Amino acid sequence: MTRFETAKNCVQNDELVVFPTETVYGLAGDALSETAIEKVYKVKERSPSKPVSLATPSFEESLQYVHASEREELFMESFLPGPVTVLVEKRARVPDILTSGREKVGVRVPDHDVALQLLESVSPLTATSANISGTGSVVNTDKLSENVLDNVGCVVDDGVLDGGTGSTVVDVEENEIHREGAVGKKVREWLQNN
Repeated sequence: MTRFETAKNCVQNDELVVFPTETVYGLAGDALSETAIEKVYKVKERSPSKPVSLATPSFEESLQYVHASEREELFMESFLPGPVTVLVEKRARVPDILTSGREKVGVRVPDHDVALQLLESVSPLTATSANISGTGSVVNTDKLSENVLDNVGCVVDDGVLDGGTGSTVVDVEENEIHREGAVGKKVREWLQNN
């Protein structure tokens, strides 16, 4: 069984998976399963008032889970895959627990071959960093906390990642950057010019 088949089986059984992205290691579970999402919050010791994003293998696939405006689609086409999380109005099939009851969900398409292969086999996944909330993000699986390691079904290890900076979080409709990340300047320029 390949590591992707193993990870897919974990996700399908509501277990969590650590996976690499172009920024940091992520913590993935079935983004449509309340059980898996509850585990993500528990493992990260994250407040349920803080939403979690969802990841898909392409921005086109993400449109199954969100109602995107023409401008949001243009933005996603320009920046995804990439180190950007786009806040878009969620469809009813996205559980409220994922978004902490908010109307928008963060959409992420990592620009990382291993992450995209995993997402091609099983999607959508939760997209949040594989660390305890409030502690530093992890770019090396050797640095994963015991709490994370003890509570995931498998780890898809891809060595030490080059990233280290979280994704830029942007609300295109509001013209607002919520978190400045690796491509914050490019995002800001796009918002000003489109």
